[in-house]
Order: sequence, then C-alpha cells, then structure tokens
Amino acid sequence: MKITSNKNKGFTLVEIMIVVVIIGLLAAMAIPAFQKVRTNSQDKAVLNNARQLSAGADQYYLENGVSQVVISLLLGPTSYVKALNSVAQESYPTGFSQGTTITINSVAGVRTITYAP
Repeated sequence: MKITSNKNKGFTLVEIMIVVVIIGLLAAMAIPAFQKVRTNSQDKAVLNNARQLSAGADQYYLENGVSQVVISLLLGPTSYVKALNSVAQESYPTGFSQGTTITINSVAGVRTITYAP
C-alpha cells in the first residue's frame, strides 16, 4: 500500500480573491447602514436636548413671570437643565422666547433641527 502526501495544502489565489470580494460587498452594505443609524441617533439626542431646554424655559417662564430667558439661566447643576451634552458639534440658541420654535444649527456641520414646543 502506497501512502501519498499532499504537500499543496492551503487556499488557491482564486479562493482568497473570492473571500476578499465577499467581505468587500458586505462592508459596502454595512457602512451606509451604520452611518444612517449614527445620524438618526445624533438627531434624536439633539432633539432631546432641545426638549429639555424647552421644558426648562417653560418652567422658568412660570416661576418668574417672564416671556424670555437666556440659556445661561437654564444650565447648571442647580438649574433647570443639569447638563447639555453636545453630540454633533451643534450650536444652541443663546436665548429663548415663549411660544417660539427652537432651531439648532450646525448639527454635524450640515443639518439644522427645529423643535416646536
């Protein structure tokens, strides 16, 4: 009985190229989906910040009998909004007026989000 050994163990170049192409296709499908989820997450976080600012401004209006407030009076450890975490380098308005919408500019540098209380 003759025993033969196969010294050519491993993958061929064609098999490796097919695997690389499949991985590339999977990455091409996954990256846009990840970016969309990230954008939606940022938008929801910014809207939540706007909602908190609006609620804090409303509470300030009720307690002080005014119709305008600056953001510095709303933020702080003992104020209406404890912390305002920026998630996409957005810029918030410096003042709020009762009954007006809140527009947040430069969300991730390209988007603008408006919150109507």
